[in-house]
Amino acid sequence: MRIRPQFADALLAVVLTCVSVVLGRESAQQGWSALDGRGYALAVLAGLPLAFRVRAPLAVLLWSHLVFVLYVAGGYWPVVATFGPMLSLYTVASLCRPRTAAICASVMAGAWVYAGVASPRAQMASVVAQALVFPLVLLRFGVLARRSTELARQLRREQAVRARQEVAAERGRIARELHDVVAHHMSVISVQAGLAGFVFASDPATARAALSTISGTSAEALEELRRMLQVLREAGDQVPGAPMPGLARVGELAERIRAGGVDVTLRTLGTPRPLAPGVELCAYRVVQEALTNVLKHAPDSPVVVQLGYEAHRLTVSVVNGCAQPGRQGEIPDRVRTGGGHGLIGMRERAKLYGGSISIGPRSEGGFAVTLTLPTSAGALSGEEDASG
Repeated sequence: MRIRPQFADALLAVVLTCVSVVLGRESAQQGWSALDGRGYALAVLAGLPLAFRVRAPLAVLLWSHLVFVLYVAGGYWPVVATFGPMLSLYTVASLCRPRTAAICASVMAGAWVYAGVASPRAQMASVVAQALVFPLVLLRFGVLARRSTELARQLRREQAVRARQEVAAERGRIARELHDVVAHHMSVISVQAGLAGFVFASDPATARAALSTISGTSAEALEELRRMLQVLREAGDQVPGAPMPGLARVGELAERIRAGGVDVTLRTLGTPRPLAPGVELCAYRVVQEALTNVLKHAPDSPVVVQLGYEAHRLTVSVVNGCAQPGRQGEIPDRVRTGGGHGLIGMRERAKLYGGSISIGPRSEGGFAVTLTLPTSAGALSGEEDASG
C-alpha cells in the first residue's frame, strides 16, 4: 500500500521527535543537564518541522540548525537535537543544486563545531572530524538519491514515449488494414456500379450480375470493418470475432477482380498447407493490394497470381503484363511509392513477419510484386538454403 509523501514526512517527523524526547531523558545519565520544559520544547521544535522538509527544504534546514544552536546553548545534550539538522541536510542535497547543498553542509559543519566549543567536556579533534565527515556523508547520500530520482523520471518519460510510439504503430497498422479493406472493396464496387449503369438498359443480365457482385463485396467489406472495430473495443468486451482472411480466400479475391473485367489467373505451386495466421493474413493483404492497384491503374492487362509453397517459406507473386502487343499496361511505381499506405503497407507487412518483398515495373512491360515469407524458425534465422 503506497503512502502519500506528505503523510510519510509527517509520520517521520513525529517518530523522530518522539525518539528525541525519549533520548532526552537519558541526558542526566550521560553527564548533561536534564531536560526541562524549555529543553523538551526545543527538541520538539527541532523535529516537527521536518514534516515540511520536501516543500521547503532550505527553510527547514535553517530552522532546525537555529533550534540546534539554541538547544546547545542551553547546556543540553547535543545528540538529542541532531536528527533535524542531519535529515534536513540530506533533503537539501537530494532536492537542490550541488552548490546550495555544499553551502548548507558548511552551515551544519559550523553548528557542529559550535556545539563542540560550547561543551566543556568535548574533544575538539573528534568534533572537527565529525563536522567534516557527517556533512560529506549526508551530501553523498543526498546526491545519490537525487540521481536515482532523475533516472526514475527519465525512465518514466522514456516509457511514456515508448507507449506513445506503440500507440502510433498500432494506429498505423489499423490504418493499413482500413486502407486494404476500403481501397479494394470500394474499387470493385465502383467498377461494378459503372458497368451496371452502362448496360442497365441493353444487357439486364450483366447489370444484375454486377449488382450481385456489389452486394457481395459490400457485405464482405462490412464484415471486415466490423471485425476491425471489434479489435478496437475495450479488453473487457469479450466479443467473438470472425477469423481473419487467409490464403484460402485468395480464390474469392481473384474471382471478384475477375468480375470487374480483369483477366486474373491463379496458380498454386507445391502442396498447400495451413500456415500461421499472421503469415496468411500478410500474404492475403499483399495480393489484395496488388490486385486493387491493377484494377485502378491497369484494368486491361492480364494478371497472374502465383502461390508457391516451399519447405520453409511461402512465395507470392502478382504480375500484370501487356494487354495488347506494343502496349504496356503497367502500374507506374512513381504513382504509389511517394506516399499513401499501398506499397508502404506491403513493405512493412513483409518486414513484420521477417520476409522480403520486391515491387517494381518489369523490363518487358507490366508490373510485378513478389513476396517471400518464412514459415519456420530456421527460415526466419536464415539457416535454410536460398532455394528452399
